[in-house]
Amino acid sequence: MKRAKILIVEDESIVAKDIQVTLEKLGYDVVGTIAEGEKVLDIVKDKTPDLILMDIMLKGKMTGIDVSIQIHKEISVPIIYMTAYADKDTLSKAKMTQPHGYIIKPYKEVDLRTTVEIALYKHKKEEKIKKERDLYYSIIKADKDSDGSIFVKSKYQLVKVKTQEIYFIEALKDYVRINTIDHRYIIHSTMKSIKEKLPAADFARVHRSFIVRLDKISAIEFPNIIIEHDMKHIPIGSSYKNELMNKLKLV
Repeated sequence: MKRAKILIVEDESIVAKDIQVTLEKLGYDVVGTIAEGEKVLDIVKDKTPDLILMDIMLKGKMTGIDVSIQIHKEISVPIIYMTAYADKDTLSKAKMTQPHGYIIKPYKEVDLRTTVEIALYKHKKEEKIKKERDLYYSIIKADKDSDGSIFVKSKYQLVKVKTQEIYFIEALKDYVRINTIDHRYIIHSTMKSIKEKLPAADFARVHRSFIVRLDKISAIEFPNIIIEHDMKHIPIGSSYKNELMNKLKLV
């Protein structure tokens, strides 16, 4: 099993060495120790640690909190704060950077081991969720071959759906539901983002909660649209009426 790589950021050399010995005894790979906050980001980019043990009070102009903010702007890596200062103000500032743990010095080996293991596990799960979200929920992906299809998530798969099969789309708080004659797909997105991925000539947003495919409209009985197949009634919002009327072929 791959040993987790840990970077120690601690300005007291004796403490840093003690932490290193403890971590190596616990089966971790210490990729370095550093005392000055200004140098940490470059070391992180070079060593790519799986976790950072960060002392809050460091030599130089940057505190451990400052360094953490800088790191998180560029790299996703869990950080555990170490400090002998457990006052309310320090804790409040530290919490703003969403650390994966907090160890009060002098630490106990069992506390160090437990905090490190939980932080690594939590970060691994977070990264997995992030990848799944990027793959399955990152709005919907338009087919780059321009064959009139989009890809939507369905039971851990990306399913190709032809836009001509879509009857209407409805908003469900932070999600939207794409309705075809046979299926309903719920994805994490916004109505604005969905509309941008659909052929503008074929679809119209008729309400803040509805987008319809124009050739699926069976009739219009103001203030409602009647959709083919299930004869569903969809309301027409006053601010969307002009867009709809401009796209319909009136005679």
